[in-house]
Amino acid sequence: MQNIPVIKMGIISVSRGCFPVALSEMRRQNIVKAYGADLYECPICVETELDAKNAVDDVKAAGVDALCVFLGNFGPETPETMIADMFDGPIMYTSAAEGDGDLMNGRGDAYCGMLNASYNLGLRGKRVYIPDYPCGTAEEVAEQIKEFVPIATALVGLKGLKIFAFGPRPNDFLACNAPIKALYDLGVAVEEHSELDLLVAYNQHKDDPRIPAKMKEMEEELGSNNPYAGVLPRLAQYELTLEDWMRDNMGCSKYAAFANKCWPAFQTEFGFVPCYVNSRFTGRGIPISCEVDIYGALSEYIGLCVSGAPVTLLDINNSVPAQIYNEDIKGKCDYRLNETFMGFHCGNTCSSLLCNPHMSYQLIMKRQLEPDGEPDITRGTMEGDIKAGDITFFRLQSTASTSLRAYVAQGEVLDVPTRSFGSIGIFAISEMNRFYRHVLIEKQYPHHGAVTFGHHGKALFEVFKYLGVTDIAYNQPKSLPYPTENPFA
Repeated sequence: MQNIPVIKMGIISVSRGCFPVALSEMRRQNIVKAYGADLYECPICVETELDAKNAVDDVKAAGVDALCVFLGNFGPETPETMIADMFDGPIMYTSAAEGDGDLMNGRGDAYCGMLNASYNLGLRGKRVYIPDYPCGTAEEVAEQIKEFVPIATALVGLKGLKIFAFGPRPNDFLACNAPIKALYDLGVAVEEHSELDLLVAYNQHKDDPRIPAKMKEMEEELGSNNPYAGVLPRLAQYELTLEDWMRDNMGCSKYAAFANKCWPAFQTEFGFVPCYVNSRFTGRGIPISCEVDIYGALSEYIGLCVSGAPVTLLDINNSVPAQIYNEDIKGKCDYRLNETFMGFHCGNTCSSLLCNPHMSYQLIMKRQLEPDGEPDITRGTMEGDIKAGDITFFRLQSTASTSLRAYVAQGEVLDVPTRSFGSIGIFAISEMNRFYRHVLIEKQYPHHGAVTFGHHGKALFEVFKYLGVTDIAYNQPKSLPYPTENPFA
């Protein structure tokens, strides 16, 4: 299924009465030409309040999901900001740079107009996206709009998202627990169920005639050299269970994510670990977070919308041994030992993101549940070292008082063997040691972080700003101390 929105962008130009309307119209047309296909051009240039209403009606009728309000000249403060009242979707404001005409009859003063527009948006209590430098040529504004598209994708996606949650968190595992009220404030639907509900649904799929075809899909992904192929009928049955649950329970929502119980009772009652199925769903653009981590699922979904590619959820797990650092990292990469760490989960990362992906069993659970025999109910992980490349580690989280906070840190996965198990990689983030202490620990974040593959910090930061998150942390350079950092250390 298409589990993220396909955004149709639109542009409305505005013009103040004492400036030539033709100037704003010409500049709008130049932007549309520079943008290329898929940018809807509203033919109404807004000068009056009625123009604003008619223009918004026009873009709505055209199916526009997200909107750029373009000040082709100074702009009419009231009508141009009324657009934000009338348009129920992500909206950005930007303006025209001079240079496409003489400075007598062809000067637009939109640089000045953006100041008044921002003030009037504040009076209306409107939160909009404004680029870092909201003044540009046609080509520059076209690029600004393109940068807004992934931000808008996440914002629209959240409004149509339902998170299905199954089961309470494991005992002594309250780190992922957080009030869900903030999700309702974002417009995200949450549907919580017992893991018994999931078990009943799973048992109803026993002998489902679609199981052999689903197993064949898995066999093609895993290859013929899979020592744990005997668990595939159970995994196929479970995957069909989740697919059908999503199909039958979406209600008014358009998009879905899951936050599911995965241990320890899951293994004894279902007879496998769900990691591989989780990895397959996430690879298809339907995040499934581990350990009923609802905000982890939310974060993954935002990352999926922003990047348009598979994501994962990992524990910020263990330090890198000095031996590995000295052998494979020191002198080859510009990172200190304490700027590296291992990101790990049991086996939830999709095969396309792993080196040598293979099915295995969950070693930690086997120690507890099957200490003396061959793995059976602990089979079903997707394992391998995570492929090297750029990443963004991030999370959106609710505090106990239901206020939202977030962090974003860009870095990379190093091309270094982990010598370990699970879906795992050696991560490097500049100044990670300080970020770990003064953000992750100081602000009491849980151990799970969402990961996008690529540097998407700019878009994620803007999404969180648009959502009204005022506490957005990042890995600050050494020259910029954290508020809690001892200046004398």
